[in-house]
This record gives sequence, C-alpha cells and structure tokens, in this order.
Amino acid sequence: MDTSSSTDLGKTKSTHFSVDLKDIDSIVMNVLTKFVQRSQFGKQKYGTDLDRTDLSILDWIQHAQEEHMDAILYLEKLKQTVSNIPK
Repeated sequence: MDTSSSTDLGKTKSTHFSVDLKDIDSIVMNVLTKFVQRSQFGKQKYGTDLDRTDLSILDWIQHAQEEHMDAILYLEKLKQTVSNIPK
C-alpha cells in the first residue's frame, strides 16, 4: 500500500493510496463501506465534510468528546440488555 499525506491540521489533508480489493477481507471491506456511506450521509445532512476549516482544534475535540459519550451510552445500554438475558 502506497500512502502519503500532509500532517498540517490547518490545511486540507490529502491521502492517496492504492490497494488490490481482492486482498481485503470481508470485515475490512464492510468497515470501509460503512465509512464511505457515513461520509456521504454527513455530507448530505450537514452540507460539509471533515475537510472543513471553520472549526478550531477545541471544536474538533468537543465533537469527539460528544461522539465518545454517545458511544459509552450505547455500550451501557447493550451491557444492561445482555445482563438481563437469562443464562
């Protein structure tokens, strides 16, 4: 896999790579597909993508914290649901 990217947070990041899709297992392919679908959904819903430059680093951190808090809530819900399943 050939990759190259810019690491400057203030500029648009560009990564180019090529990979033979037949070498990717089904799990990785499913995750990649979901990433692309999620990106397209976000672009349609919010009219922007992660290349946006209108947020500060603290804004990005806030967004990440909120997303992770949601994830913890989902995990707690699943944990409680599984705990209530008779063994």
